[in-house]
Amino acid sequence: MSHYRRHSLEPSIDSITNRFRDSLNFQRDDDDVINKPDFRELDYPLKPRVSSSTAATPAASGSSSSSSGSASGKPSVTSQLAKRSHSGELTESGSATPGSGAKNRNPKPGHRRSASAGTPLIYSGLAFSPVKNRGGASGATSPSPGVVPSGNICPSGKIPKTGMASRASVKPETLFTGNGNYGHGNIVRGGGGKSKPETRDPEEVKKAGNDMYRKGNFSEALSLYDKAISMSPENPAYRSNRAAALAASGRLKEAVKECLEAVRLDPSYARAHQRLASLYLRLGEAENARRQLCFSGQCPDQTELQRVQTLEKHLRLCSEARKIGDWKKVVTEIDAAIANGADSSPQLVACKAEALLRLHQIKDSDLCLSTIQRLDHHHHHHHHTQAKLFGMLCDAYVLCVQAQVDMALGRFENALVKAERAMKIDHSSNNPEVVSVLNNVTNVAKARTRGNELFTSGRYSEASVAYGEGLKFDAFNSVLYCNRAACWFKLGVWDQSVDDCNQALRIQPDYTKALLRRAASYGKLGRWDDAVRDYEVLRKELPGDSEVAESLQRALLNKSEEHKYLGYNNEVEEVSSLDKFKTATSLPGISVFYFKSSSNRQSEAISPFINTLCLRYPLVHFFMVDVDESLALAKAESIKKVPTFKIYKEGEKAKDMVCPSHKLLEDNVKHFLL
Repeated sequence: MSHYRRHSLEPSIDSITNRFRDSLNFQRDDDDVINKPDFRELDYPLKPRVSSSTAATPAASGSSSSSSGSASGKPSVTSQLAKRSHSGELTESGSATPGSGAKNRNPKPGHRRSASAGTPLIYSGLAFSPVKNRGGASGATSPSPGVVPSGNICPSGKIPKTGMASRASVKPETLFTGNGNYGHGNIVRGGGGKSKPETRDPEEVKKAGNDMYRKGNFSEALSLYDKAISMSPENPAYRSNRAAALAASGRLKEAVKECLEAVRLDPSYARAHQRLASLYLRLGEAENARRQLCFSGQCPDQTELQRVQTLEKHLRLCSEARKIGDWKKVVTEIDAAIANGADSSPQLVACKAEALLRLHQIKDSDLCLSTIQRLDHHHHHHHHTQAKLFGMLCDAYVLCVQAQVDMALGRFENALVKAERAMKIDHSSNNPEVVSVLNNVTNVAKARTRGNELFTSGRYSEASVAYGEGLKFDAFNSVLYCNRAACWFKLGVWDQSVDDCNQALRIQPDYTKALLRRAASYGKLGRWDDAVRDYEVLRKELPGDSEVAESLQRALLNKSEEHKYLGYNNEVEEVSSLDKFKTATSLPGISVFYFKSSSNRQSEAISPFINTLCLRYPLVHFFMVDVDESLALAKAESIKKVPTFKIYKEGEKAKDMVCPSHKLLEDNVKHFLL
């Protein structure tokens, strides 16, 4: 009787020692690392080791039927586990260990143990299983390496080349079931007969899925595993293989569901428990990970246990820091937990976002949350013990944080929807934090809506009261502060408008609307220096905004009190000596020197415009030099024609102009000023 080996794709969790994942650092524009599959952890299959010596050699004699759920080369967890074996289970070596005859239990559907269990349609290594030909006789077994017998099926539908190990073909071969001129058992590519080709053996379908998995075609692998499951729904190994493909596709919660189904079908299935522990670790669920590692009181893998203990430590320190409001410590511990392997944990990402929100880094907090996939709590299987963080179910906690960030950014309707969802998920425990978030979001949203209605109807005083009511429930809501500042502005209470804008900007420093409102309020108060400063910041943030540019110019024009404080004059100052000229050119800021002659008609024509510019641009120093009275200065500056203008900026000459037009002169003054 020929011997064959079944190749399967489940590497041991023992092989997982390194895990990639960048911790979430939102000084960058993150790259979606949260859902990226980790091939090492999720048991990316190794190609089966096939040789002429091992292909035809059964397992070493004297050993009992080994559980393919344990790592290759390691003893079984218990004798009970040793008796339980699953054909097609993902092993570290990439090949399944054949059974030991009488010691194997009767297999479940799809659990064919040896050639004696039936007539397998499988080629493995260089040994061929018997396949009946048209006459009913079995084909020859173990032919020479140079001969490929007709009518035999290779693993996953592959035909080996002469003298070589099998290689992947473009399209799997299948048994032709039509009534064309082919004998039963012959291989055809893609049909060609009147009936659609079929694969009757779930093991063959599973092996085709394994091939797709090796090639990284996880979608096709899932489709094939689904087909194998439909043919043999009680086979836990098929569920486990499907979990591996889901995890490699980044669908970790669905992978958890498949593993839970595998252990439901076979509670002693060690491989599924190990995979569950690995998945729970990535999801940041330390308690569930520990439960799977230590199932039925078995001794867990020490490497994985160490990682679970490290995750538990970071979560404990994070919880302690959160209780005392040490939000920087919270960020540090969450980053460490993610680096330890919890790289696909929505609740840990949400915890970091909450800390950033409390540190008034609202946009970073929002960016952090944007990496979390849309939550769907229906993913949870009824056997799954839902994890908690800070006493809340994880999904409820994530929604609570999202609601608070939405509220801080003025997305009140979204905040209310998420807070209500959180309460629905966590209704059984009635957690006080979830209740508090829902209560706050509800009242703040109601206050904002009422305030907006009153403001729109021109009832500014009542609107300011309504916004104030909302601030009682959320004292750090920058939107409510900014809206109330608008009420004070309309009522002419400029100083209170400035105060509320300051509060909004302390909470959200890059809040453009609050900065605009404060600049306008400064202008109403005649605090032109403060107004100019705000408008200059806005001009950098909104370079194409003409309204901001005009407001800045108006603020500059009205800065008369600042002129006196800085020693600027409201009129053109005359310079007659070389020493005074040198002193004037060294002044900070912008200085314009106007060289003229009383007898020159162009000079006399432009002089009134110079006086206008002096009033229009109070931050610019304007000086006049009469070349007829200051011949030495004119000669030193090489003045050959009047009117001539020289512009200095921060003590350095920036521009020379001879007989410029009014527009050209003013454009250059504005250019160097702004």
